[in-house]
Amino acid sequence: MIELSWWMYSIILFIISFILGMFVVMAGVGGGVLYTPLVSGFFPFHLDFVRGTGLFVALAGSIAAGPGLLKRGLADLRLSMPFALVASVFSIIGSFIGLALPSWLVQTLIGVTVITLAIVMTVGKKVEFPETKEPDRLSKTLAIYGFYYDENLRKIVEWRVQRGAQSLLMFAVIGLIAGMFGLGAGWINVPVLSIFMGIPLKIAAGTSKFLISITDSSAAWVYLNNGCVIPLITVPSVLGVMLGSYYGVAIMAKASPKVIRVAVVTILLIGGIRSLLKGLGIWI
Repeated sequence: MIELSWWMYSIILFIISFILGMFVVMAGVGGGVLYTPLVSGFFPFHLDFVRGTGLFVALAGSIAAGPGLLKRGLADLRLSMPFALVASVFSIIGSFIGLALPSWLVQTLIGVTVITLAIVMTVGKKVEFPETKEPDRLSKTLAIYGFYYDENLRKIVEWRVQRGAQSLLMFAVIGLIAGMFGLGAGWINVPVLSIFMGIPLKIAAGTSKFLISITDSSAAWVYLNNGCVIPLITVPSVLGVMLGSYYGVAIMAKASPKVIRVAVVTILLIGGIRSLLKGLGIWI
């Protein structure tokens, strides 16, 4: 591992986070799912510091992208709030579990999780515009439905929700894993919202950012309270991802979902493989 001056690490982290910020808002994932495996794998920082910063990176990216997503109709508050509440509670539990486990084990599990996610995204079926024949009882009760204008297709797309009750259980597991690994929650939010709940990919990606802001803020405070957040890593990373997310919103509206998927899968594979090898002691 090449030793650099502290200010060089800050500059490199800012640049990397800026690039990741543009990708995460387009894919609807938390910045942590890309940030944590990459930084923990290629930088000489302790994993606890990277996980703590990863949650703040995901939180910052979601906050920066939020106003633009709402303005363009690519996110829905009514859709996000019930599931965010469940996920945030379990993310706190996951944070305590993650801090209690040995670093090498967590590093290895992060690698396995990220690689698995990349494979699922690669072989998963086309879900840009899933069909929802009949909304479930929960979504009817909470009036969870809507529409948006797709600039790529140049038409209005209507969406509804299915399997809302079952999805609450899935978001409990999502929150647990997000807090445990410091990956943020967006890595699985989008597949659940799109494939399982039948929501169009762009709405799933946009709404995922609001889920992240609530879920990750709960877990992040646990890491902060345990001294796992330091300015050298967190400040440049947060600034970079916020600026990247701001520009990513404009790109998202016109980008092809296929292009977004290929880019995100590539980054996931690089970070996941590096994290796995480092956790197993093969490539330190």
